[in-house]
Amino acid sequence: MTTTLSDADQCRQALEKVLSLCDDNQSELARRCGVKQPHVWKWLRAGRVPVERVPDVVAAVAGQVQAWELRPDLPRLFPQPETHPRAAA
Repeated sequence: MTTTLSDADQCRQALEKVLSLCDDNQSELARRCGVKQPHVWKWLRAGRVPVERVPDVVAAVAGQVQAWELRPDLPRLFPQPETHPRAAA
């Protein structure tokens, strides 16, 4: 039996991955995103990145974490890419 993570857990995991890509340094992530470190602390505390900062965070880690991973709770804004190629018509 496989277990799926809740959206909140997925957000937290993605944010933890982003932070690890910044050497677990909140100040470094903040610098890359153009915000101050307390903002990053609030994101970590809340377990998610604010919608308006998602593109900055993705850019901060050169796309190693995607927007849909950071905010799976917002599939209309950040759709997950299809994993199955469409058949040719």
